[in-house]
Amino acid sequence: MDISMKIKHENKLKAALLTALPVVVGALSAAVAGDMSKQSYTQPPLSPPAWVFPIVWTILYLMMGFASYLVYRDCDCLLNDAMKCFFYQLFVNFSWSVVFFRFGYYTAAAVVLAALLILTAGTTVQFFGINKTAGKLMLPYIAWQIFALYLNIGVAVLN
Repeated sequence: MDISMKIKHENKLKAALLTALPVVVGALSAAVAGDMSKQSYTQPPLSPPAWVFPIVWTILYLMMGFASYLVYRDCDCLLNDAMKCFFYQLFVNFSWSVVFFRFGYYTAAAVVLAALLILTAGTTVQFFGINKTAGKLMLPYIAWQIFALYLNIGVAVLN
């Protein structure tokens, strides 16, 4: 294998790993959070059916994972400031499901989600500074977090 083919192969592997990472973190978070389908609480208006959440989250995780790859590729450094922000928000994202579903601390979960939104906004700004496409890929994630925060606050108020 010549050097250019080896580099292309390595780049594809890095792209796949970084794109899949948030999906894996989301799956681990769901596993730690427990059976989310057995939760019983009053939901606020505009709450989508339960089947929507895994589909939306999977799409968002893939988008933000690919965004992280674009930033990594353009910086060629896994631990630049933008990627640090990305990993911080990914950890907080992991934590939210555990706080909300496993422990049922709805108000605390809303605080975690607000912190996640701030971290994600910071990550998005950092991503835009490195790769505009990466920044744009993060925007639906922010929009969903705003909607999720509305739902979370609604659950906290109604329960």
